[in-house]
Amino acid sequence: MSTEGLDTFPRLLVDRAKKFGDRPAIREKDYGIWQTWTWRQVEEQVRMLACGLAASGFKRGDKLGIIGDNRPRLYWGMAAAQALGGVPVPAYQDAVAEEMHYVLEHAEVSFVLAEDQEQVDKVLEVQDRCPQLKHVIFDDARGMRNYDHSHLHDFDDIQKIGREFDARNPGFYEDQVQQGKGSDVAIILYTSGTTGRPKGVVLTHDNVLITARNGVELEGLNEFDEILAYLPMAWVGDHLFSYAQSYVAGFCVSCPESGATVMQDMREIGPTYVFAPPRIFENLLTTVMIRMEDAAKIKQKLFHYFMGVARRVGSSMLDGKSVPFKDKFLYNLGRLSVYGPLKDTMGLSRTRLAYTAGEAIGPDIFQFYRSLGINVKQLYGQTEAAVFVTIQPNGEVFPDTVGKPAPEVDIKITDNGELVYRGPGVFKEYFKNPEATAETKTEDGWVHTGDAGFFDDHGHIKIIDRAKDVGKLNDGTMFAPKYIENKLKFFPHIKEAVAFGHGRDYCTALINIDLEAVGNWAERDNIPYSSYQELAARPETYQLIQESVEQVNRDLAQDPKLANSQIRRFLILHKELDADDGELTRTRKVRRGHIADKYGVLIDALYSDKTSCFIETVVTFEDGRTGKIAGDLEIRDLSDMNLKKAS
Repeated sequence: MSTEGLDTFPRLLVDRAKKFGDRPAIREKDYGIWQTWTWRQVEEQVRMLACGLAASGFKRGDKLGIIGDNRPRLYWGMAAAQALGGVPVPAYQDAVAEEMHYVLEHAEVSFVLAEDQEQVDKVLEVQDRCPQLKHVIFDDARGMRNYDHSHLHDFDDIQKIGREFDARNPGFYEDQVQQGKGSDVAIILYTSGTTGRPKGVVLTHDNVLITARNGVELEGLNEFDEILAYLPMAWVGDHLFSYAQSYVAGFCVSCPESGATVMQDMREIGPTYVFAPPRIFENLLTTVMIRMEDAAKIKQKLFHYFMGVARRVGSSMLDGKSVPFKDKFLYNLGRLSVYGPLKDTMGLSRTRLAYTAGEAIGPDIFQFYRSLGINVKQLYGQTEAAVFVTIQPNGEVFPDTVGKPAPEVDIKITDNGELVYRGPGVFKEYFKNPEATAETKTEDGWVHTGDAGFFDDHGHIKIIDRAKDVGKLNDGTMFAPKYIENKLKFFPHIKEAVAFGHGRDYCTALINIDLEAVGNWAERDNIPYSSYQELAARPETYQLIQESVEQVNRDLAQDPKLANSQIRRFLILHKELDADDGELTRTRKVRRGHIADKYGVLIDALYSDKTSCFIETVVTFEDGRTGKIAGDLEIRDLSDMNLKKAS
């Protein structure tokens, strides 16, 4: 699909309105009903909003904060700001006020477009400390009738002002759109901040649109595809897949009613194109396994038998490889009785392409989905690359690689094993941080990823771990914590795991149970509990988790390089790791250094002869208040019989 000369989002939108005028561009589910806007209607909505912003004082170079769940009006806000030569700056909707203050103040945001009262309240709480901030616009007016509206505006009112402004200034909008260039800044996206303050990644229209266009052409995406936009708008993955590629290909984006209805909405929409981080695929698998444990025995036997067939030949059939007639017959029978209904339950019945990235996905989880006939592929990307660094080509999909260099991307491995790349998506700079820019990007455009990797015999990239996280045990065994953690998280009862071992004699782990999965198991076995903490401490729960850890150790024992890094001791944390407590980023990445400091007393106990350890932890509630939670945590040892080395 040619988009030559359409080098900015506003120009592309004008073109989509002409070419795909009556085709659906975006949907939103509200009060249980799907509402749809065509490309022609979207272009009109963006035009009126842009004119309203201009009439309210928004000008070229200004920043528009975007805060809320995935909503059509928030996406239109991005395009409206870009049409005026401004820059959208999305913030994570679940960020507390203090986190939001940093982004709004650092990015010098002058206007904010917020979804609802919750987000407006957070902005108003920090407004006095954001000297550039002049106006706050809200989408949902519920609960704000008695607010001071001197600098607070209803979205509908801004558009009304825009219509009047447009009538008085014919040609203004078109002139603003034509002034834009591909080299202009399109968006500032703040990184998740695993090791400190988030950095504002500055991306141009060229960065985002060329990368999006390359991806569309590579995968054959078109205006008939559909995607569900449910991941944070502040995350580069949503920006590329739900916004940029939608504009390039002309396909429809659907916004769920709420975070709680995502799975139901996905089943209704049946997206053809899916992007999900590993955690989503893990949660889906957990839900499936919980349902199967509650099913009748005959259904359980049927499920496990045909999943055995799928594991044996499903991936080969997906890749078009030849399989024995008997296996093909059994697989097709399984498709009717198991795989089809299962995909329909997960909302993946029409999916022809699914990506996963953000964290390494467990090989077992990856193979589970591909064995069902779902074309799940891994990619490796960064905010600094406008996502795409590598992608797995069709027919060359391996569970332990992230594919080959994406179109127009060059990759090399440095002498110390770090992956570096350059390509059309390489970011312009870190906003107001030239030192960090110089540390990450060389003058000739090579970006340091901080990830350790290598090319395998197929020419694919294998990512081992964050370069700074890969270490060694005292006996010289390689220690790759993410690899171990992902194997643990394959089990539906384990939600999160953090492994330790660098510079130690053996590997240990802190584990979070999955409350839904373990709670369901406990109810079936009549095991009483009243809270996460109580369930996590029960001996029956420890035994359940120990069985999973032992299986991981058996798998590690088969790998000569990792056999000595089997888990010798573990404990189950008394609380769930939480972004509000600084333990995870807003994209649910483990902040390993923070956890090591916060739970140092537990880690020390794991490397002692203690069988339990007392800890008191400060927790942050949703309303910002803090409290304390304490517990005497059991430490489990694994016997030597489970720690056999690979022969």
